[in-house]
Order: sequence, then C-alpha cells, then structure tokens
Amino acid sequence: MNSIISTPQPFPHNFYPTRLSPSRTMSFPSNVTSTRKRKADDDDLRSDDRMSASPSTSPAIPSQSLPLQRAIKRPRSGLTGRPLALPRLLETLDAESLRGVLRTICEHHPWIGTEVVNAAPRPSVTSALEVLKNYETALQASFPFGGNSTSDYSYNRVRQPLVALLDALNDFTPHFLPPNEPQATQALSFLDGATDFIHRLPNWDSFQNSLHKQNAYEEISKAWALVLREAAKRAGGMQLQYGGWDQKLAKHNQQAQGRMQEAVSEMNSILGWMGGDRQPQQGGSRGHDISTVRQELLSGTFGAGLPVRVGPW
Repeated sequence: MNSIISTPQPFPHNFYPTRLSPSRTMSFPSNVTSTRKRKADDDDLRSDDRMSASPSTSPAIPSQSLPLQRAIKRPRSGLTGRPLALPRLLETLDAESLRGVLRTICEHHPWIGTEVVNAAPRPSVTSALEVLKNYETALQASFPFGGNSTSDYSYNRVRQPLVALLDALNDFTPHFLPPNEPQATQALSFLDGATDFIHRLPNWDSFQNSLHKQNAYEEISKAWALVLREAAKRAGGMQLQYGGWDQKLAKHNQQAQGRMQEAVSEMNSILGWMGGDRQPQQGGSRGHDISTVRQELLSGTFGAGLPVRVGPW
C-alpha cells in the first residue's frame, strides 16, 4: 500500500523556489520601456499637431504683403573685351583732349562746326580774359633761366608762345567790338583787360622784335576809338564820363608812352562835345552854354526861367 499510495514528487524546478522566472524577469523591463517610449512619441505627435494647427482666430497673412525682392542683375556669361560706350569715353577726356577731338570733327565736317558755333554760349569778358591769361602764363614759363630776358636769345626761346598770345588777342578783340557787341560797357571792360596784357609784354633790345608790342598798341588804340564813337551815339555818351573810362584810358596811354593817343583824342572829342573840361573849346561862350544846358538837364531845371506862351503858336 505504501508503494501504491506514495507521496507525489515535486517538479524539478520547485526545488529552487528563489529562482526568478526568465520570462517574467525579461518582460517587465521591456514593457516599461516600450510604454514610456510610446508615451513620449505620443507627446511629440500631440505637440507637432498643436504647432501645425493654426488657430481659428489667427488672421491669414496675405502673400502680397511681403516686399518683392529686386531682381539682381547677373553678369553676362561669356565675357569678352569690347570698347567703351560714348558716354563713358567722354568721361575719361579732359578739357584739352575734348577740345582737340571736337576741333578735328569740325574740320572734317564743317556743318558740325556751324552747329557748335550756334549752340555754344556767348563768350564772356571773364572767360576771354582767362584764356589770354593762360597764354601769358605759357609765355612767362618759356623764358630761359637767368641771363638777359630782353636779348635776341630770349626772344627766340619765347617767340612761339608770344605769337600765340598775340594771335589770341587779335581773335578775341573783334568779338567785343560793335556791332557784334552792342553793349559799350562790356566792350570797354574787355579792352581795359586786354590793354593790360599788352603793357606786360617784354620790351626787347632789338627794334625788330619790339614791333610786336608797337603793333599791338596801335590795334588796341583803334579798338578803343571805335567803341568810344559808338558809345557816344547812345545816351549822349554819359557812361563814358561817369564810368571813369576817360581816366582809365589816360592811364593806359601813360603806360604805353603815348602810343594810344588816337583813343585819347577820340575820348577828348566826345567829352568836349558834352561840355567837359578834357579839351579846350573853340569859342568859350559856346562851350559854356553847352555845359550849362547839360547841367540843367541833369538837375531838371532846364527852361525854368523861360516864359510860357499860352494860345496858338
């Protein structure tokens, strides 16, 4: 009976009650990690959904409100050498080079020269005297250093710039003479400055070399006389006396050592006709009467003592 009814034997793994189950041990950490990872993933998805979803109350940004970017001009592909365009080429030319180019074009095409003359502004007294000053500066720079500045050697050294100055003077003077220059003040202002250039011309030892300066005095004296005669025809020549031109001309004649006497004589004739005291009058009573009438006209008292007739003349 004892053999039949026997105590059941336990299973072999029950002999080790303290041993943990491998399946339970491996499953617990795995489940916790996967649960936490899914929770973090869910949180990230919810956060992405909240950020991507636009609130219903937020205004829509119009696409046209953003400023359009200006198109950037890209350099041309296949860069090759090419000449400058005309505007850029003109920017590189100085005044002297530009005048040379324009002079050459006018010589080859005379009709362009006519257009330039008609379109160019009228030369002023200041600009003309400035050109003459440049020629004078070139003349002074041509003198040899040291030695006698009035000798024939010095003359030969400066002859070319000297002739250039005299030619420029001969070209500018007719431009400021009547009838091309109707204003006597402008003409006299130019002649005043041009005469100063002649005063500063060198006095050469040789008489032949000094003819340049003597001829210049004769020409400028004739120009003065012409302008004075035309000025006397306008307003009775009042501007000649009250502008101080008689004194300026007398000073020029003194510096020229009497070689501008023709102009001085013309001035004295005009002022004498006006009743001035620059020239003795033939018949003192006539000169006195003219002077008296002139003073009365200026003061507004002419004819104040004459009787006034009433009735038919």
